[in-house]
Amino acid sequence: MTALNAEQARLAIVEHSRRLADSAAAAEPDTAVPTAPKWTISDLVAHVGQTQNWVAEIIERRITDPTQLPTELAVAPTDSRCWHTWLAESSQRVASACSNDALDAPVFNPAGDERPGTRFWLASMLNEAVVHGFDAAAASGRPADVDADVAVALISNHFAMLTSPTWAMQRADSAHAIRGTGQTLQWLATDTAADGAWFIERRPDGAAWEPGTRQAEVTVSGPARSLLMILTRRIPLTDHGTAGISVNGDTGLAQHWLDNTAHVAG
Repeated sequence: MTALNAEQARLAIVEHSRRLADSAAAAEPDTAVPTAPKWTISDLVAHVGQTQNWVAEIIERRITDPTQLPTELAVAPTDSRCWHTWLAESSQRVASACSNDALDAPVFNPAGDERPGTRFWLASMLNEAVVHGFDAAAASGRPADVDADVAVALISNHFAMLTSPTWAMQRADSAHAIRGTGQTLQWLATDTAADGAWFIERRPDGAAWEPGTRQAEVTVSGPARSLLMILTRRIPLTDHGTAGISVNGDTGLAQHWLDNTAHVAG
């Protein structure tokens, strides 16, 4: 992952899972999650903990065949007083599964790109903890902080997912919508000097991205945390004041990208 090593990612998964648990505990279990409208806080906690345990089993067993993926999910506690312990255990389990020995071991990678499976899952689990941590914070009225280097790594992972072979196969509608005839977008983090720029070109054969800055038809600038939350559709592009975002150029082009790059879950 860009600008974040494996140990930093493992620690961040555990830390952001703890923050998520803190936010969840501050709300009622049936509190609606405004940034994930189909979910309650209970649903959110169950999803994160179950996903962490599910992924940990995939890596622990070194599963390479998708037909052998686990079919059972861990049972989430019904008592909200147990959420802290449960998420602490599930986040530590998946972080430990993503050990240095496992990073380049044969493991199934759902994205179908060049990354070893465990490295894919490490980025994915960090994304789950951070983005759903923001969801929990929004539901409980608490602030959600994300370090710039973590946000930068997750933005790079986000673009990698949107341009992966699996995205094109499973989300053909999205992949088709973000094709183009050379339209360009620049995303620029203003609070970090390391790898905080992403250039996108919408080509006839599919969208492509690369790190760095180039002249573009629209440039979206702001703190890395805000860019991440906009790209994952947690805050709107128009939330300039609170998010510290500026949009220079064709705003409609940036909004079209956001409208057509939603992930299925959450």
